[in-house]
Amino acid sequence: MSSAAVTVTRRPSECGAQMMHLIEELYPICRSITGEGCRESLRLLQGIVPIEMHEIPSGTPVFDWTIPREWNIRDAYIKNGRGERIVDFGRSNLHVVNYSRPIHATMSLDELRPHLFSLPQHPDWIPYRTSYYSENWGFCLSDHVLQQLQEDAYEVCIDSSLTDGHLTYGELFLPGDTHEEVLFSCHVCHPSLCNDNLSGMAVASFLASRLRERPHRLSYRFLFVPGTIGSIAWLSRNESRVPAIRHGLVLSCVGDSGGFTYKRSRRGNAEIDRAVAHILKHSGKSFAITDFSPYGYDERQYCSPGFNLPVGRFSRTANGDYPEYHTSADNLDLVSETALEESLDQLLAIVNLLDKNKTYINTNPKCEPQLGRRGLYRAMGGTPDARPLELAMLWVLNLSDGEHSLLDIAERADLPFAEVSRAAELLSEKDLLQNKLAKTG
Repeated sequence: MSSAAVTVTRRPSECGAQMMHLIEELYPICRSITGEGCRESLRLLQGIVPIEMHEIPSGTPVFDWTIPREWNIRDAYIKNGRGERIVDFGRSNLHVVNYSRPIHATMSLDELRPHLFSLPQHPDWIPYRTSYYSENWGFCLSDHVLQQLQEDAYEVCIDSSLTDGHLTYGELFLPGDTHEEVLFSCHVCHPSLCNDNLSGMAVASFLASRLRERPHRLSYRFLFVPGTIGSIAWLSRNESRVPAIRHGLVLSCVGDSGGFTYKRSRRGNAEIDRAVAHILKHSGKSFAITDFSPYGYDERQYCSPGFNLPVGRFSRTANGDYPEYHTSADNLDLVSETALEESLDQLLAIVNLLDKNKTYINTNPKCEPQLGRRGLYRAMGGTPDARPLELAMLWVLNLSDGEHSLLDIAERADLPFAEVSRAAELLSEKDLLQNKLAKTG
């Protein structure tokens, strides 16, 4: 895929295939928190949506942190005494501890062993390890290969560089009718790991593409940032924009077959927390809601006490809760078109709720208005159960007192938000409701 514009289909089945194709193209790239791999990945995403790339020079202070030196890698290997590559970066970019400093030396197995990492519990998998903020070097390999190593003279080479350069992140802003913003953030620093987090990059890109196609009340900001240091850097450079953020989600691990998992914001009962819980409850899919903790992904930066933004984390199986996490088994077989489509569908439903969650005032509040003569109610009375839409209209009329939003009503009535929102639209068309903001404005 080049950086030329791509038309994103509206048909979910084709959209899932396109997201999967994007992941396949991103998969071989060796990404890190800085470097050409990150830039190459963002250029691929620019083929979906017009992401703007920003660069911050190494050494720049960002709150209590400093932008690190830029890391790039060309090749790496371990050769045995016969000159055979027993560990080869060209076969998997997970073989090298991410951010390893350059080295070219010959050493014994005893000298080499402290720099080797494996997973004895999964002997055929390669682990993912990093050394971002302390200069070191190392190799990751399957435990099966590690156990076969014998005493020998091993040639060790990591052809990498750590030089003054830049940290790169991507940003896309979609203005709406108001300045109130919804933030979507995903990390772009992991190498060949599909669920964590190529799935987040793909779903975020296609969600942004869908939102570009239609009008929206709220404004939407998408961030594609290296984990931890990227969100810290954005917050450091954009403190004046932070007050506009009313809702936010960090997207990660959204391509596997597990149920949905939502991690609440630090506030615990922000509108985004309630919105996601409501959509998942009525989705018909399995899901779990967890409380905030200061461990995880970039939600812990957005929810740090100096900002305390209403930002939760949206996932399928959460980080660390599936055995393939941070290993070579987090590959193309772990993610699927169907799972990616379902994640995108849930996010579109959440966006729809946030965008349509208004507060109304009943213009005819003394007893129920006669809905039948307005064409809003069945001609035949006396049936035992009201249809969902008619029940939603009654709830909306009763609770539209200027104090209850549509989400408040949907929660109390235990009805899907889409039904409540549709009821409000129909009642507004008949002048039985007035938007509270329009009246006060």
